[in-house]
Amino acid sequence: MSETGNKTDKIKESINNIVPTIRSYFRILKLAKKPSREEFLTIAKVAAAGILAIGIVGFIFYVLMDVFPQMII
Repeated sequence: MSETGNKTDKIKESINNIVPTIRSYFRILKLAKKPSREEFLTIAKVAAAGILAIGIVGFIFYVLMDVFPQMII
């Protein structure tokens, strides 16, 4: 009997911890706003530049590790 009560207490405690978290999520969503076209374009350009930079670094590593050693041999 105490085992069932212990499980019930754990479930109630979990629910009591979830409710404030969900409330904070809704508070953040209320504060959020749709970005203007200029803000969106700026964010898109920065994201594209980051993706391009990571791609270039990856390509350089590929060339150094795969193509370059074959050229030496």
